[in-house]
Amino acid sequence: MSPSHDFSTPLLRVFTEVARLGSFTAAGRVLGYTQSAVSRQVSALEEEAGAVLFDRLARGVRPTEAGRRLLPHAQAVLERLDAARRELLDLRSLATGRLRVGAFATADASLVPHAIAAFRRAHPAVELTLREGLTAELVDLLLAGAVDVGVISLLPAGADRLPEGLELHRLRDDPMLVAVPNGHRLAGRQAVALADLADEEWIAGSADPGQTLIASCLRSGFRPRIGFVASDWMAKQGFVAAGLGITLIPSLAAAAVRPDITVLALDPQDVPPRHVYAATARELTPSPAAHAFLTLLRGHTGLSASP
Repeated sequence: MSPSHDFSTPLLRVFTEVARLGSFTAAGRVLGYTQSAVSRQVSALEEEAGAVLFDRLARGVRPTEAGRRLLPHAQAVLERLDAARRELLDLRSLATGRLRVGAFATADASLVPHAIAAFRRAHPAVELTLREGLTAELVDLLLAGAVDVGVISLLPAGADRLPEGLELHRLRDDPMLVAVPNGHRLAGRQAVALADLADEEWIAGSADPGQTLIASCLRSGFRPRIGFVASDWMAKQGFVAAGLGITLIPSLAAAAVRPDITVLALDPQDVPPRHVYAATARELTPSPAAHAFLTLLRGHTGLSASP
């Protein structure tokens, strides 16, 4: 056996076909080769193996002892390669695979579930998992390769520094709404300004306004008075319904607002809408499943261009 050569896959395929049929001519017909081409390829494999693999008989050929020893190994190699080809084809056609999605909480109220439902209907064999987190956490997961597609939110350009290392696909804007108790003095209004809310007590996700949705209000000089801290947005609605304060609700979650509170539009000049993106890691090749999910996300929002 030549130390500078490995067994060539095409030669192994010719070898196993000749062994199966017992004839160079018959193998050539099956493989689309001439008899002489099959003979040359068998000779090349014998040179690589350093052994005669077939006895040339008056009628056909028969494997030698070396040929019989090589045959099961050749068959196993070819079967594994064929299995690998089938698996890669299944991956491309989404007959198998996995998809790991990450999203911030209010994107999970409607946008992400609708896209996931559509994906599962189209590709039921793909394993899909979802992780929820803040945008900063999702960015870290994307860059670490722990999430394939992340749905993240950012303040308008210039307010937030765009994360490096990500491909961003703009999905939609997410205006902020304010939730007040039914019967509140402002409940009959269609829209309000921050100045209308100066004396209100707020329900927020943190005692530090800079770590909450109210952070965007701070840039205009507004200083909210936080009365209670509740991290879950459904819990915030409960506090509002009980008359204990008001809270911001992203428009993404507006469809899931409980009926005993009233939601008002906020002047976008006071509270600019967040931008919602689907994100992938720039240095990592998106899987076919990730590509398909991105297409579905863009289809559910009507936007397709990157920023």
